[in-house]
Amino acid sequence: MSTPRAVPFYCPFCGEQDIRPSDDAGWTCESCARTFDLQVLRIGGER
Repeated sequence: MSTPRAVPFYCPFCGEQDIRPSDDAGWTCESCARTFDLQVLRIGGER
């Protein structure tokens, strides 16, 4: 079972919105040429 990717709205390094999915599980910023990934730690409610 795979989970969907968390979708970023901007690059955390330069702030530009020109980002694309990379070949692996991360994202690539076309403006600053950096690659990053996102991780959802927890959503809502208490355990």
